[in-house]
Amino acid sequence: MAVEEEMVQPGEAPATQAEPVAEADTEAQGEPNPFEGASAPAGSASPTPGGTGRDLTALLEDARAKADDHWDQLLRSRAEMENLRRRHASELEKAHKYALDSFVKDLVGVRDSLELALEAASAESADLAKLREGTDLTLKQLADVMTRFGVERLDPLGEPFNPEYHQAITIQPRPDLAPNSVATVIQKGYMLNGRLVRPAMVIVSSAG
Repeated sequence: MAVEEEMVQPGEAPATQAEPVAEADTEAQGEPNPFEGASAPAGSASPTPGGTGRDLTALLEDARAKADDHWDQLLRSRAEMENLRRRHASELEKAHKYALDSFVKDLVGVRDSLELALEAASAESADLAKLREGTDLTLKQLADVMTRFGVERLDPLGEPFNPEYHQAITIQPRPDLAPNSVATVIQKGYMLNGRLVRPAMVIVSSAG
């Protein structure tokens, strides 16, 4: 009967087999984790939610600081460009306004000479020869001023007629000149630095 009491009833695990399983589970639970305590690579975000939020906040603040710096540089560049534009406009306005400054300084000397000549001609004891000499000197002074500033006089007497620089007012038979030549200059023309300012008014010769 003792043997019969130790027999295992159907569906029950033997008592001797349960104890080794429990010991194996205990040993597995006590085995150390090889990844536990390992440090994350440098520069990687913390795996915890709090660490990730701190990293994102730092990145956002850094991006915002860079954006503010770029915006400040943009504003400074725009201010510099605006100042440069205003300075250029001011210099251009002064250049247009005072472009004839040197010309006027030389021209007032010619006017002074003309006023002196007029004053001398108004005197009772005016000398015609001296007046003529003074007028000639004043005219030469004016011509020198005009030449210095690129003004060229057109006096095409006897030259072939050129419609680009000459304005014909009539035709005159002139057997002593080749046809289509300038027979008479009614009014001299002028050029400024190679550009026509006023054409010469002329009479053109024709075959007689």
